[in-house]
Amino acid sequence: MFDVIVIGAGHAGIKAALAAARLGCRTLVLTINLDWVGNMPCNPSIGGSCKGHLVREIAALGGEMPIVADKTAIQCRMLNLGKGPAVQSPRAQIDRRAYADAMKYGLERQENLEIRQAEAIALAQNGANWMVTIRTGTCYKTKSVVLATGTFLRGMVHVGNLHYSAGPDGMPPAATLSDSLEALSIPLRRFKTGTPPRVHKNSIDFSKTERQDGDDAAVCFTFGTSDKPTQQTACHLTYTTPETRRVIMNNLHRSPLFSGEIKGVGPRYCPSIEDKMVRFPDKQRHPVFLEPCGLRTREVYLQGLSSSLPEDVQSAFLRTIPGLENAQITRVAYAIEYDCVDPLILRPTLQFRDLDGLFGAGQFNGSSGYEEAAAQGLIAGINAARFAQRKTPLVLPRASSYIGTMIDDLVHKGCTEPYRMMTSRSEFRLLLRHGTADQRLLPIGHAIGLVSDEKKARLDEKIRQIEQERKRAESTSIAPSADLNALLARQNTAPLQTGCKLAELLRRPQLRYADLQAFDPTRPAYAPEIFEEVENCLKYDGYIKRQQAQMREAERLNDLPIPQDFDYEKVASLRTEARQRLQAARPETIGGAARISGVNPADITALLIASTFSEEKVSKKTFAASRDHF
Repeated sequence: MFDVIVIGAGHAGIKAALAAARLGCRTLVLTINLDWVGNMPCNPSIGGSCKGHLVREIAALGGEMPIVADKTAIQCRMLNLGKGPAVQSPRAQIDRRAYADAMKYGLERQENLEIRQAEAIALAQNGANWMVTIRTGTCYKTKSVVLATGTFLRGMVHVGNLHYSAGPDGMPPAATLSDSLEALSIPLRRFKTGTPPRVHKNSIDFSKTERQDGDDAAVCFTFGTSDKPTQQTACHLTYTTPETRRVIMNNLHRSPLFSGEIKGVGPRYCPSIEDKMVRFPDKQRHPVFLEPCGLRTREVYLQGLSSSLPEDVQSAFLRTIPGLENAQITRVAYAIEYDCVDPLILRPTLQFRDLDGLFGAGQFNGSSGYEEAAAQGLIAGINAARFAQRKTPLVLPRASSYIGTMIDDLVHKGCTEPYRMMTSRSEFRLLLRHGTADQRLLPIGHAIGLVSDEKKARLDEKIRQIEQERKRAESTSIAPSADLNALLARQNTAPLQTGCKLAELLRRPQLRYADLQAFDPTRPAYAPEIFEEVENCLKYDGYIKRQQAQMREAERLNDLPIPQDFDYEKVASLRTEARQRLQAARPETIGGAARISGVNPADITALLIASTFSEEKVSKKTFAASRDHF
């Protein structure tokens, strides 16, 4: 008898299993191939725009991905440095084999955790428990199950007119588990994703490409570590040409994406190269990023060239790209279709609404990306463990994090294509900066038992230093001088005629802490992240306060629960569409109801004045928030 069984050992499965085991549950991981644990079948990188925010939030909650990513990073960059702090995000190029080995070893040495190479073929309820049957006939009993099946469920690979059952990276598919899920009345649908070709490094002419080095000062995904990654490799950039377009368009009829063979819905924000050529006919060129797959391999990943065209067409269009004229393909590009669930049938805990003890995570829930999968896996693992232990589940509010935003989007709005996390999806993104992830979430990770007392103490000291430095900046006067005014002139900002507080200077968009070092002799020897956080708080103080006020209004709505047996048919003033969508989604709070597609502010007002939510029970401010905030 297990407390938790996790089906799948990709990014979602690993995080779910480690979380459950570390919370004291006897946990079993089932995976089709033990050599596939922690594999990166798509791009060999972690983080990036908004995804880096997710990884830092995983770190704050005590997850494993950030730790292993920092240890196996071979190049690190901070993206969007030319933009505001809300959208700046860390990204790391990863040694994919080292990463997978570290993840597998982490599972093997974890207490309370067993891993087994086995295909789960059936899932059934047995009273209050679940029974998981594997290919050999062995049946395991458990209190809760996490489905983290990635792209394996009835996986179908497409390369031109070649179509065959398979999982990613040449693995066998999970061919029969979907049958038992459908028997449980779980609605499945088909999504599609794909990868570009990999080529041999020795066959690339890098002199025709643009070199992209990592940052001099690497930013870690984890907090408070002194062992920072070193820059060990370079990436490169090249572009498609008009000839590339000609080759692809002349062979478009051979793409299963356009011939009708592929029925699954693909990701909007990571389209295939043939899809780009069709959708953007006036664009003269598309970027191609040459990303090394590791230090002990010569394979290079061609980010931006995802395709399902036949192999001969792939070879032909590669020859039209500068630097790739003689490229030798080591792995052909392919598209893969797979089964996934409609996340509207999940609760904010990632548990199925009508199937207690059954949880979903990652691509099974309709999302895309390693980081999205890992974040969901962590939450699903935590809640699967807490379900087995009969504890209150963990629900991250939308305003607390990008993890909370993502899960809220999935379970309330659903997705009609693979969901990708972006900073624009949050209305509170200035509060959710990557540098504040530990302040927002680490106390939660500590409270549930995934973060050590030592890390919590480090956070407390960091917060103390931030508060102390902000007070110092507000009280420290900087006298005018010729040298200071010369600096201000170079930075295109007004000179000082009289003394000025340090905080006032830092509020100027042209100035940074580093610029004022020579004029600030009382500055303490704090870590750079302390000064960065104080500077952001000073520069964006008004915007931050505005978003904090909006967040409080949203939280008021989230504090108003809706009974699960609430009869929407009795609310006569609800529109028919809203009634149908609310009945299908069964949101747990008024805030959740307000975020369901097809439910408008008038519908929320109708709910608030219904008998269960009388106007007398809510403040006028909250009532207005239902109409105006959403």
